[in-house]
Amino acid sequence: QVQLLESGGGVVQAGGSLRLSCSVSGRTADMDYMYWYRQAPGKGREDVGEIRRSDGHIDYANSVKGRFTISEDNAKNTVFLQMNDLELDDTAVYYCNAVGVGTYYWGPGTPVTVSS
Repeated sequence: QVQLLESGGGVVQAGGSLRLSCSVSGRTADMDYMYWYRQAPGKGREDVGEIRRSDGHIDYANSVKGRFTISEDNAKNTVFLQMNDLELDDTAVYYCNAVGVGTYYWGPGTPVTVSS
């Protein structure tokens, strides 16, 4: 079992920044990927980006590339999502997702609202 808990969401003006954290506990060694997803009101869940834990390789969705940065602090079992130059369309609930072989886990999400 793996437990995930996101934090750091809130209200920010367009152009501002936020850093989200995902605290990971449990059988973290079994997880191969850590993803960040988001779900905007009335829309489906969107893959924001992911980090491959074996080598630290990171990919981003085109919509956030150059503005968002994923990082991981293995000592603290925490994954971060640094979000800069936020836009109105970034308003969503942001979720952390851990994926292992044949299994995956979700956190409860943290809401981000970008205001004009």
